[in-house]
Amino acid sequence: MATKTISIMKDAYNMLASLKKKDESFSDVIRELAMQRKGNVKEVLKCAGILNDVITDEDAEDIKRNILKYRKGSTKKLLEKVGNL
Repeated sequence: MATKTISIMKDAYNMLASLKKKDESFSDVIRELAMQRKGNVKEVLKCAGILNDVITDEDAEDIKRNILKYRKGSTKKLLEKVGNL
């Protein structure tokens, strides 16, 4: 696998190092953080402390799809209204 070298500030390195488990690489930590940031609905709900064991992965994906659908619809309506001004 190809690698890239990045420079980060010492405080950012320390934050990553504090999240890293003994058997994990820094790449593993960064991947996990990136996935959480992408809007993993289940992780967001877990952080909020609700629906921890109630919602399935399929339910979470359905919620995510609906959110994205309504966002697109509201953006389209806004653009139509702006276009009519």
